[in-house]
Amino acid sequence: MKKVLMMVSLLALVAVPSGIQSVVAVPALQPELNVGGFLIGPQAYSFNRFSFFEAVDKAKEAGANVIEMYPGQKLSPEDSRPISHTAEPEVWAKALLKLEKAGVRVVNYGVVAAGDEKGIQQIFDFAKIMGIPCVTTEPTEGKEAEMLDIYEKFAKLYDIKVAIHNHPKRDDHAGYKIWDPQFVLDLVKDRDSRVGAGCDTGHWVRSGVKPLEAIQLLKGRVISLHLKDLNEFSPSGHDVPFGQGIGDVEKILDELRAQGFDGNISIEYEHNWDNNVGDIAQCIDFVREYGKKN
Repeated sequence: MKKVLMMVSLLALVAVPSGIQSVVAVPALQPELNVGGFLIGPQAYSFNRFSFFEAVDKAKEAGANVIEMYPGQKLSPEDSRPISHTAEPEVWAKALLKLEKAGVRVVNYGVVAAGDEKGIQQIFDFAKIMGIPCVTTEPTEGKEAEMLDIYEKFAKLYDIKVAIHNHPKRDDHAGYKIWDPQFVLDLVKDRDSRVGAGCDTGHWVRSGVKPLEAIQLLKGRVISLHLKDLNEFSPSGHDVPFGQGIGDVEKILDELRAQGFDGNISIEYEHNWDNNVGDIAQCIDFVREYGKKN
């Protein structure tokens, strides 16, 4: 509680961004947060029909110690203000106290983006205050390298990782290229090691990309994952619990372990929206049992 109160007392520093990175350090991720050897928990977007407070409770109910936050979710059943990097500091303070009470740590924030350097710095200020070690973004189409220059600058300054998220390939939109893991690799391969891929394996499947091969291609540049198992290898495939689909989840975990991966794995479960805690719990149990066997 003391740590949270100290962080809350520092929220006033948001008005002076240039001082934040030197004052507030992102707390280390403790080994006891792991399940099966991985930092795994839901993406709060899995519970987008509920509030952030409810998402935190559902994460804990599913057996997770961590969660990935996304911008715009209603704070609580009683408070409709959205939680995001542009919210009032009071909203941040309430979120921190809820997380402390539940025993859940936010390990990623995204998918989030801003159009200029000032907006991107605001994202990093928020992550630093909230103790979030990674932000997930999707750079502006056509300006990917230019935007990543800015994200990389703040990744170094704040010591916060940046993960590039991929959505599915768009046949009617040739300008969108981040679905292609080779395109992402070319963007990040010569950058600071804190900048890399935020791999959405389900969207890779929907793009005709085999997730295991993509992760092997991105070796050393996998920052985080939205790990999914889908019922079929097609653009219309939907989420199923780990091990019940075509996503090669166990082989992906093998590859991540072989690569020395130390980022977070988020379960963004975009199916059975109103009652998916049990499905997500099965995913977490799959990883827990994997850890016992390996």
